[in-house]
Amino acid sequence: MIKRLQRKFVVIAAVCLLIVEFAIIGGINGVNIYQTNKNADDLLNIIIENDGRFPEFDPKGMKHDKPQNNSDSASPPESKKPDKHRGFNEETKYQTRYFVVYADSNGEITKVDTGHVAAVSSSQAIEYGKSVLDSGKTSGTSGNYRYKTGDTDKGKIIVFMDCRSDSATKNRFLLVSCAIGAAGYILVCLLIIIFSKRAIRPVVESFEKQKRFITDAGHEIKTPLAIISANTEVLEMVSEPNEWTVSIKNQITRLNGLLKELLSLAKMEEEKPALTMADFNISDAVYDAASPFTTLAETKGKKLTIDVANGLSYHGDEGAIRQLVSILTENAVKYADEDGEIIVKLFTSHNGKETDLEASNTCKEPPQGDLTKLFDRFYRDDSSRSRSKGEKKGGYGIGLSIAQAIVRSHKSKISCKAENGMMIFTAQLK
Repeated sequence: MIKRLQRKFVVIAAVCLLIVEFAIIGGINGVNIYQTNKNADDLLNIIIENDGRFPEFDPKGMKHDKPQNNSDSASPPESKKPDKHRGFNEETKYQTRYFVVYADSNGEITKVDTGHVAAVSSSQAIEYGKSVLDSGKTSGTSGNYRYKTGDTDKGKIIVFMDCRSDSATKNRFLLVSCAIGAAGYILVCLLIIIFSKRAIRPVVESFEKQKRFITDAGHEIKTPLAIISANTEVLEMVSEPNEWTVSIKNQITRLNGLLKELLSLAKMEEEKPALTMADFNISDAVYDAASPFTTLAETKGKKLTIDVANGLSYHGDEGAIRQLVSILTENAVKYADEDGEIIVKLFTSHNGKETDLEASNTCKEPPQGDLTKLFDRFYRDDSSRSRSKGEKKGGYGIGLSIAQAIVRSHKSKISCKAENGMMIFTAQLK
């Protein structure tokens, strides 16, 4: 149980860390991609606004055209609106590779400008332009180029910008961030594994104290119970048995049964319970363990049906499996509706890798809520698992906990469900 708790702690911590890393790395790369694309779109907008070319850069934050060769050449150039693109400088126009395609209002290409790019010829630029015009899109990516369209007095202008450098940078950033994230994830997981024992130490100590208490208390209580039982027998020998001595003996029997089951549960939940694993005929074991309950069911006005596939073999502790069958069958008989039906089945699962043991009983009012609580110690659902017409159900509320411990010790699973008026407990034995 301690190792199982440690594994669960490590798995939960690792999954949480993985989710956080995915969020951080995804967020960082998302912001990087968004900002890179935004910068490219801003450059495209500048080129479109200036009819297919870069304006002159003013280091004071103003952008303007070159001065005209006229008589008033000494006068300062005409200033335009302030440059809002602070990330750009006087070298940007020389670092940016782009080409421009012009089209008239009818969508016919009238001119191309490939003077700012070396990788694309005029004919190729025309093909790129036709592709964008046919698609009807105003922006996007075509091959190695990011494009954007704009409207002019003469028609349309389409600017294509070479983004191979940006794409390579984004890819490198993604790979580097993933590599660093993976290395950090592995390192933190190793630290979690190393320090997990220290993290669960208080729980382990509490569990060990609880287990020790159950064992010690069980042995300590046996002595006074034996004395009370002997004294009761002496009283019955001196005087006739009466309702009081009978009640005392019944309670002694009940307490002895409770102690036996508590000690059995504590033993089954140890890290390495003493199980004798061997191949045995599980079909015969299930039938032999369930058959004695047929008479008990009949005395309660109920019907027990045993449906066991013949010749099935299983590798496990035969005694523990027989105890599992007894617990599930007794539980089904005990809580079946009056004049109800109990069915115990053993069959091979659909995938052929498991042997399924199923115990079901009629139940008009199944328990509500989380059915896995039925496997908790001392748990009872008052609404559906209580007494009916004064019938005493008995039990200690730990039988299903023992059944769960047996199944887990065989590295298998047990579950329960309520459907079609039946309560069904299924042990999937691997």
